[in-house]
Amino acid sequence: MSTRQRQLKLGAVSHGVGGPGSPYLWLDEDFPVDASVNINWYIELARRAEEAKFDLVFIVDSQFITADSPPHYLNRLEPITLLSALAVSTTHIGLVATMTTSYNDPFNVARRLASLDLISGGRSGWNVVTSGDAGAAANFSREEHFDYDTRYARGLEFVRVAQGLWDSYEQDAFPRDRATRTFLDPTRQHALHHRGEHFQVQGPLNVSRSPQGQPVIFQAGDSEQGRDLGATIGEGIFTFAPSIPQAQAFYNDLKGRAAAKGRSPDEIVIMPAVSVYVGDTDAQAREIELDLQTRDRDFDRALAELGRPFAWHDFRQYDLDAPFPQQALVHAERGFRTGAEKIAKLAADNDYTLRQTVEFISSPRPTPFAGSPETVANTIGEWFDARALDGLSLLIDHPSQWKRFREDIVPILQDRGLVRTEYDSTTLRGNLGLPIPENRYTKAREEDESLLKI
Repeated sequence: MSTRQRQLKLGAVSHGVGGPGSPYLWLDEDFPVDASVNINWYIELARRAEEAKFDLVFIVDSQFITADSPPHYLNRLEPITLLSALAVSTTHIGLVATMTTSYNDPFNVARRLASLDLISGGRSGWNVVTSGDAGAAANFSREEHFDYDTRYARGLEFVRVAQGLWDSYEQDAFPRDRATRTFLDPTRQHALHHRGEHFQVQGPLNVSRSPQGQPVIFQAGDSEQGRDLGATIGEGIFTFAPSIPQAQAFYNDLKGRAAAKGRSPDEIVIMPAVSVYVGDTDAQAREIELDLQTRDRDFDRALAELGRPFAWHDFRQYDLDAPFPQQALVHAERGFRTGAEKIAKLAADNDYTLRQTVEFISSPRPTPFAGSPETVANTIGEWFDARALDGLSLLIDHPSQWKRFREDIVPILQDRGLVRTEYDSTTLRGNLGLPIPENRYTKAREEDESLLKI
């Protein structure tokens, strides 16, 4: 990261017509009922985020749904297609897409992201996921989902292959000299010749480098394997942080792991997802928070959604007033294991029944980031100064709150120097303060040339 004053990074995360825990958000008249597939709605969101000098828009995705999935999951646009439209509708904001390493091939993903990077002038990012929805296997001609360890080993190799493909062309590979009829300098084109445990990829990629060199790699994972993957390849980290001590613990652990791998901790930007509730007073903000968190409560929906981290195991088959069925954990090996283990431990530690577990998980929870604009700005500053985070991934849960964050809180943060008033760069890397990765072939050639001069 550059030596300029440390500033808060901002990401906008939308769940359209309603993500987990918000099954009836689409009923609100402030939303178009087709928001999740309405490109004009997304363009408006991205432009408003850019006006507030946000660093990025983040599009979450998955490869499997059931009838019990949240409304947004049932009908949403494919991320790269969506972000390509946003790329030509904006000029500075970063565009981050979730793409799975379990149900893609490195060449195709590398090409799509490199194309988005060129279309946007160097603003693309990739949220690397290994897929926790076990049902996705049946959509991709597999009998069963990869186990946990295989998913993460495959994920690491996948990213390394993609990064190798992004180095296929050195910066000066295309002279495009009409006088000499020279379009390509073949000495600046490089095949990868990768032969690994999970992939065999020849290369080269048929897309040149962008102004930021390579797309920015993001990652989100709280398991041992997830944290290790993030420390190995992540440049931006998405996570959740309910308190400053817990956020600091994650922050220090992740950056410590990265340092142990020879990476600079300052070149990793940690951006936990947060919901923000703003009112004219602190009391009013808490009223708004309670209203928005309780209006969508639906026990039957929450019971059905409980199955997702357990590979969509159906909990409706159990006695609601019997102890939580710990045997369901066996399904989590091919699901979101860390999340499932936390739920099972919560139930065991408190002797909860299945009903009590669902009620606890779906109950309203006060967020640290609720209050008047001044209060929320103070809280954000406190977390930032405490090195609990480098930025915020703002969950856009309701249009009125999204507007108040942009118009009431961002100006306070700007006045305090915590948030930029103008973009530093036209690339995502530049705005996040991340270095441009050096092309491996250029680096090797320059090192050889330097040795010859000795």
